[in-house]
Amino acid sequence: MSSTRRLLTAAMSKKIPLRQCVGCGEMKGKKEMLRVLKTTEGPIVLDTTGKKNGRGAYLCKSVECLKKAKKNKGLERSFKMSIPDEVYEDLEKEFGEIEAG
Repeated sequence: MSSTRRLLTAAMSKKIPLRQCVGCGEMKGKKEMLRVLKTTEGPIVLDTTGKKNGRGAYLCKSVECLKKAKKNKGLERSFKMSIPDEVYEDLEKEFGEIEAG
């Protein structure tokens, strides 16, 4: 097999990292989702880069999944802590801004 063919085969079979939404439970590609991050300092924020340090949980890019995550306590399970309503309100505002474009 030629080296170009080997490179093409490797590129085609590259695995897409999948993550599960803590809201709806759907598995999607990592780049299709938003990462909610619990930093070492404590606050829970939206990680738009997906590269910040801390414990992450993934949500689909919709406010509906955020609401489902609040209802089913998906973020609380992921971070093993209770999350105040203010955090959900802040996240909802950020999600709204992202959906608006």
